[in-house]
Amino acid sequence: MRKLENSELDRKSIEAFKESEKTPIIIVLDDVRSLHNIGSVFRTADAFLIEKIYLCGITATPPNKEIHKTALGATETVTWEHNKNVLEVIENLKSDNITTLAIEQVQSAIFLQDFEVEKGKKYALVFGNEVHGVSQAAVAQCDGCIEIPQLGTKHSLNISVSTGIVVWDLFQKLNWPKQLI
Repeated sequence: MRKLENSELDRKSIEAFKESEKTPIIIVLDDVRSLHNIGSVFRTADAFLIEKIYLCGITATPPNKEIHKTALGATETVTWEHNKNVLEVIENLKSDNITTLAIEQVQSAIFLQDFEVEKGKKYALVFGNEVHGVSQAAVAQCDGCIEIPQLGTKHSLNISVSTGIVVWDLFQKLNWPKQLI
């Protein structure tokens, strides 16, 4: 077994990325404080050809040296937009017939492994603040909630870890893109 060199990975150029058909997933960050977490989410979004990231409330925006440390250039590829009001973003997504899902521990949440995607649908995943999670107002406005099952003593996962887990799961369930699976 030999580790591959970066030149052997056949990665897209920035132009090719921007022209590629995107995975029908949008990420919404609700008051995320950590610049490193924001950068990690950008990197995950790049890896899975995510359509767009909405940075809401106090969530910092590129260009930012600390975001860049973990994004490693993904802020140049992934489309993003800042909006102070997460509720406005959720409402606009819903009006575009996009299913909005808070990733949160709530009454009646669906465990991630039990969530079934509908082919042809687009999903917006709302991830919350490192301390308080997704705001109650945003949870109430979403179409549903997904919970990542946890068996240990802690009550939550790091937001960038949660993003990676949920995006990978939905990416597989959507069978997107077919040539990679």
